[in-house]
Amino acid sequence: MVFSKILREAKRTVETLPSSMLYFFIPALQRPKGERMWRIWQRIREDIQTVFRKDPAARSVWEVLTYPGLHAVWMHRVAHWLWNHRLLFLARLLSQINRFLTGIEIHPGAKIGRRFFIDHGMGVVIGETAEIGDDVLMYHQVTLGGTTLERVKRHPTIGNNVLIGMGAKIIGPITIGDNCRIGANAVVNKDIPPNCTVVGVPGRIVIRDGKRVEEPPPVMDNVINKIDPEDEIIQDLRRQIVLLQQQAENLQKQIDQQNELIQRFNNELDAVRYQTMTHAHYDEGDTCCR
Repeated sequence: MVFSKILREAKRTVETLPSSMLYFFIPALQRPKGERMWRIWQRIREDIQTVFRKDPAARSVWEVLTYPGLHAVWMHRVAHWLWNHRLLFLARLLSQINRFLTGIEIHPGAKIGRRFFIDHGMGVVIGETAEIGDDVLMYHQVTLGGTTLERVKRHPTIGNNVLIGMGAKIIGPITIGDNCRIGANAVVNKDIPPNCTVVGVPGRIVIRDGKRVEEPPPVMDNVINKIDPEDEIIQDLRRQIVLLQQQAENLQKQIDQQNELIQRFNNELDAVRYQTMTHAHYDEGDTCCR
């Protein structure tokens, strides 16, 4: 009886909440209640399916519901709604709670598209004026940072279907085009056109529209990070070290050969000296002729 009363009170409380509080799940809210709830669950289902598509380690819905990246995105949508409705303190408070619980810091002013997934997530920082498109995959320790103290657009704009590898730093009010891939630990501070792969410090385009811009030797996965512009320098230094080692070995062989010749000459010289000092000259009658 008491339990039924509690359920009725909870239902009454939920029904009195403004429908716009659910904005973070669905943009079109001024619709019939049944359709609205259906769209909410569709958005939730879409986010969960995104995890299954982009994380091969996901095996069940219950497991996916433990992902901090999923929690962070959902909490950010609430915080973003509060921010847009000028409830700035509550928005910042919720974003800090989000950071405390998930290790992911997303400013409530950041604009994030659909099917955005943060894998692992620890250490991710997304600034206030950052904009992220649809179908973006981001790994841990990524920073979308600013380069100025003025209240202007100072954070990156990320296009659709972009992959950002772990530890990458994208700095300033730059634009990353659609279908780009940012390699692990890359530092990008300039605009990147669509359909490019960027690696290195500073970030350099190594693949554009499916064609390699340069031919550096091979180094997140075997497609994105199999090219590292710094690895070419390292490989060249290794080749020089091997060459120097070979030259040193050849010089050592020559020195050893010279030492053998010198030793042989000294031995022969000692033998001649010894013979000169001790050799006895005999005549035909075997008499000594010293």
